[in-house]
Amino acid sequence: MIDPRAVVDPKAQLDEQVSIGPYSIIGPQVRIGKGTRIGPHVVITGQTTLGQYNEVFQFASLGEAPQDVSYQGEPTRLQLGDHNVVRESVTISRGTQRGGGLTRLGDHNFIMAYVHIAHDCLIGNHCIFSNAASLAGHVHIEDHAILGGFTLVHQYCRIGAHAFTSMGAALNRDLPPYTLASGNYARAIGINKLGLKRRGFSAASIQALHRAFKYLVRTHDRTRGFEAVQALQQQYPEVLHFVTFIRQSQRGIVRTGRRHSES
Repeated sequence: MIDPRAVVDPKAQLDEQVSIGPYSIIGPQVRIGKGTRIGPHVVITGQTTLGQYNEVFQFASLGEAPQDVSYQGEPTRLQLGDHNVVRESVTISRGTQRGGGLTRLGDHNFIMAYVHIAHDCLIGNHCIFSNAASLAGHVHIEDHAILGGFTLVHQYCRIGAHAFTSMGAALNRDLPPYTLASGNYARAIGINKLGLKRRGFSAASIQALHRAFKYLVRTHDRTRGFEAVQALQQQYPEVLHFVTFIRQSQRGIVRTGRRHSES
């Protein structure tokens, strides 16, 4: 299942059910799991591990040295889980020593063409990155997040679960879970109601998140906002996650860009 025109280092560890297309190059420290398909003209190098049943399309580059001037050739890693789709010309760098040494993607992610995922990014499960979305280093993204085409994410930003960015959004702050963001620089425009409804969230949970968004994102008095959502976060786990994410933010969160009262 390995095309004779591919170049596979004999030290690479490949399951018997891995397929590799013509002119692809697989380095000596690469491990690839059962059922994974590597298309033509793909380069996989460094300490890179791919789990089971991934699909990598042509011209992708996985596990190359990070684009970081501090990197001096230290042994760092890239890890992909299972059932990920990596489309044409995607670039995913391995980590840096000062960033923890690991870039990681979970399971069931759909990474569209020309996406760049930089060093030390940590990506959850079931995420969708549309064409040409780009993550700078050290970005953390939780499960089920969706990035619109040409989204740009500043280094060290966090994006919460079930968040959604529109085409061309540029984030330089954290985007709370369940939230929609749009614009350059991105502004929060509300809760991702349609996406949450499609994923089976109850109407009551969505309404509770809408109220939490009002108290904590649209307000300039967050102290009172945290007090106002005490009962909601005890009743709804989604609101607790929303509140916890905001409390733990180091960069500050994406705001609406307008002044609102708490009424």
